[in-house]
Amino acid sequence: MPKPAVENETARLEARIPVQVYDQMQRAARLRGMTLTGYLIATAGEDARRVVEDAEIMRLARADQIRFAEALINPPAPNERLARAAKRHAELIGRR
Repeated sequence: MPKPAVENETARLEARIPVQVYDQMQRAARLRGMTLTGYLIATAGEDARRVVEDAEIMRLARADQIRFAEALINPPAPNERLARAAKRHAELIGRR
């Protein structure tokens, strides 16, 4: 019989860390009024979110944003290679 879905599933994480780092994390957790587990979830979770965001979100300088928007508003005419590719695609896939 399958297990019912648990709303807040958890996973176990074990790590061997230097005592000095452990003591420092314990102190930081106490200073924030948190348990060590809560502190680790909060800090590691936030750092993981930032790392993933940095990898997945493209950030453009203002000048590049303007060029991108202008290309969307006024796209350049297709070159010969793009026209041939579109024609081949239409022949292979057909218009839907």
